[in-house]
Amino acid sequence: MQNFGQFPSDYGVENHGIRNAKSIYWHLSTPVLYEHAARRGEGTLAQHGPLIVNTGTHTGRAAKDKFIVKEPTSQDEIWWGNVNRPIGQDKFDALLGKVLAYAQQRDLYVFDGYAGADERYRLPVRIITEFAWHSFFARNMFIRESVPQRLRDFEPEFTVIGMPGFQARPDQDGTNSQTFILVDFGRRIVLIGGTEYAGEIKKSIFGALNYYLPQRNVLPMHCSANFGLDENDVALFFGLSGTGKTTLSNDPDRTLIGDDEHGWSESGVFNFEGGCYAKVINLSAEGEPLIYAASRRFGTILENVIYDPESRQIDYADASRTQNTRASYPIHHIENASRSGTGGHPTHLLFLTADAFGVLPPISKLSKEQAMYHFLSGYTAKVAGTETGVTEPMPEFSACFGAPFMPLHPGIYADLLGRRIEEHGASVWLVNTGWTGGPFGEGSRMKLEYTRRMVSAALDGELQDVETTTHPVFGLEMISRVDGVPDEVLDPRQTWEDPEAYDDQARRLAAMFDENFEEFAGGVGEAVRHAGPHT
Repeated sequence: MQNFGQFPSDYGVENHGIRNAKSIYWHLSTPVLYEHAARRGEGTLAQHGPLIVNTGTHTGRAAKDKFIVKEPTSQDEIWWGNVNRPIGQDKFDALLGKVLAYAQQRDLYVFDGYAGADERYRLPVRIITEFAWHSFFARNMFIRESVPQRLRDFEPEFTVIGMPGFQARPDQDGTNSQTFILVDFGRRIVLIGGTEYAGEIKKSIFGALNYYLPQRNVLPMHCSANFGLDENDVALFFGLSGTGKTTLSNDPDRTLIGDDEHGWSESGVFNFEGGCYAKVINLSAEGEPLIYAASRRFGTILENVIYDPESRQIDYADASRTQNTRASYPIHHIENASRSGTGGHPTHLLFLTADAFGVLPPISKLSKEQAMYHFLSGYTAKVAGTETGVTEPMPEFSACFGAPFMPLHPGIYADLLGRRIEEHGASVWLVNTGWTGGPFGEGSRMKLEYTRRMVSAALDGELQDVETTTHPVFGLEMISRVDGVPDEVLDPRQTWEDPEAYDDQARRLAAMFDENFEEFAGGVGEAVRHAGPHT
């Protein structure tokens, strides 16, 4: 094997069982990775400098193809079920052998870096892949090491081996399909095959942090974070796709800590990543100026974005390939991003939901117990037309606002959250960015200008002593007045033409919450169980 690139590690790929590879490219710079990706036909240079790539069949995560190895060191800790499904150690070992055989006589790319801006808790990670652009993606998304000697001495504590060109045989390998994402916490390794979607790399490391960090009294969170005038004015934004998490956290008047994954330790908040992975469908300079500017720079990767083959101009509105178009870029592409990736203890937590049933208030304040309840619920809603067969609003619950990435029981994360809120006196807000005046198809989406105003008012302390009213079904403390927002908008029942129809809809949604929460009820205290809606 021949080694090329900057400062190859003395801890070589043979330590992972890789033998007889053609060439190993270590820690290549961004311009060199551009050249490799272009020469190998992996991507196309677009106007203004980003690299456009096509992820093939998979334009998002393959959730049904992810398995966790059932092995002695972790099997008693994993929350087994529909999300965390087991695969035997023998199956993993056999598939690992096939992947290592596939890697022979191939060019491989290695990235060594870190997950975690706080050096006390960071995880040294190694990404080994057959695609230059996947190494480019890792370089964007994780924290880089710039000291040559540290790169030479680097030994990973967690490794991802990604071979998109290798496909499993489900009848032999015990997988769900030809695609596989296999996590072995005992060996600290992830195997990825049969998919070119780079998000699997990012989320595999997030899942590892969600397993290891609670053991060190650190709460891992699927959220964005920013701060105001100083690093002690931290706000966290939780929310599933489409709720406005990235949009609201990229605030020109506040400093961005990170857009997706963070830890909350005894010292404060820290970003897990060194980059951003933003959805860019319908992206515009007017709606999201910071992300728009970052997406059009050299050093950015655009996934599955449609472009004109002659002019190389980007069409962000074209969803013909997928709605899940993405931009990966280093966080320093955002002008007001934090260079340290750290902040103090949060003063505000915002749970974002796009309630397509038109029931939840646009902003309400939560008690600690309500915060834990809604954190465990992780609610938003799908609207008609977003997926085949969806003809009316459908609830979507994802525990901790990130169930696919949580290997432990959600109650562990919720308990850590509750303790942190109590210790540091953080205010928690539920913000509905969804529908008002009726459900999807009858009402209208909450105006972004109203949501921004309400969020700003919460973060600036304007709402601390404002009068509230209690929602009769959900028990939420609804804010009665926000400067710049019509009073009637703040009480969702008042926005419906038929108040009794609203009441019926509220009871219907509450029943969905109750049904979903049954799986968590046995693992939380009585106060949290009773913090949900009253049906």
